[in-house]
Amino acid sequence: MNIIIVGCGKVGYTIAEQLCKEGHDVTVIDERADVVNNVKNNLDVIAIHGNGVSNQVLSEAGIKSCHLFIAVSGSDEHNLLSCIVAKKNSKCNTIARVRNPIYEKELDFLKEEFDLASIINPEYETADEISRIFQFPSATKINRFVGGNVDQYRIRITESSPLNGEKIMNIRTHYNKNILISGVLRNDEFLIPGGNFILEKDDLISIVASRKDARDFLKKTELLTNPVKNVCIAGGGKISFYLAKKLISASIGVKIIESNEARANELAEIMPEATIIHADATDPGILEEEGIENVQGFAALTGLDEENILVTLYARKNSKAKIITKINRINFNSVISELHLDSVINPRMITADRITRYARTMNAAVNNNNVETLYSMDEGKAEALEFKINTISAITGCPIKDLKLKPNSLICSISRKHKTIIPSGNDTINVGDLVVVVTAGYKISDITEILED
Repeated sequence: MNIIIVGCGKVGYTIAEQLCKEGHDVTVIDERADVVNNVKNNLDVIAIHGNGVSNQVLSEAGIKSCHLFIAVSGSDEHNLLSCIVAKKNSKCNTIARVRNPIYEKELDFLKEEFDLASIINPEYETADEISRIFQFPSATKINRFVGGNVDQYRIRITESSPLNGEKIMNIRTHYNKNILISGVLRNDEFLIPGGNFILEKDDLISIVASRKDARDFLKKTELLTNPVKNVCIAGGGKISFYLAKKLISASIGVKIIESNEARANELAEIMPEATIIHADATDPGILEEEGIENVQGFAALTGLDEENILVTLYARKNSKAKIITKINRINFNSVISELHLDSVINPRMITADRITRYARTMNAAVNNNNVETLYSMDEGKAEALEFKINTISAITGCPIKDLKLKPNSLICSISRKHKTIIPSGNDTINVGDLVVVVTAGYKISDITEILED
């Protein structure tokens, strides 16, 4: 597809990079010459220096032949206006990033009035993911599938866990038949394990299960921890605002430490239910004074990755809290992974996943088996996808054991009439099902693509 991206900051760059890997023809527009040059030097895209609202600039970018238009500049209003101009010039689908909390209750109105295919808010999406983890702190990451009744949970195997040294083939028999291990990250390598695979200490395993079965499994494997009752947040930006609102609505106590006095006063005014501290969260004395040793949840959400890593390491040493760390840069993932930071959240990748899923759905529409949900796993080493099965195809009606699946492919779950099936070899996929699959080493837009040619 021909895709135009307006705004190539951190989020725009990540989206462009991801869509290039998907094989799309990407053009980016940005008003900053240095940003445009950086994109030209590092990505296989057309990069244009100009204003994404300008009709002339959009014409130069090829708006008339554009299929998908994505506006992710730093200004919500600029993004919305860009989408209007794009729609006037073509029949493309448009997506706008809208981040300001003042528009929080108006997103449906904006989407309808501006004829947008989607509105994305990276800060809200990030806060939503963090909130889920605090309410299920046994997991380092939770991927939620929108249509089915299952989620994917990322769990770290501890030395004392009964899973340490256990064969995959024994796990469903010994602990819970309704869970499936869909992947293992070991030494920075993602593996889809066979039955004889033996789990080891520090493995990060991904399980697919309903929330009830996941809790049962984690209880039996001595990995279950209860939802947190109080959370301390370092940094008072947009993510912290959205997160605090979600936690407060779940009756979880919230304390935010914010170094900017004006922002701290603003948060105190709009969120009287939270405790707002005007202080530097990177000061160990402040963290000690605010009771870091007693908090059950801690989120490092300042604007600097380095600060987030430092306060995370301090919190890990001085508390037993569930700790979540926001990292924007993904250049040093191999180094960061060695720090064992528990749960690491990257807003750029969350947004890129949303955009990629929409692009895949557009591509797959002709096959009528659309991507309902998509999650990139471990910096793109693997993907978890949810498909709605709308038509009869080579994947339907045949026992799974008789399907010739490509290597590094796994059918994880089937949701049928509000019932979840963790499939065995005798189960079949039927029209109307929602099916979760995991693939490693290749990308798909339609579920039939997991079959050997």
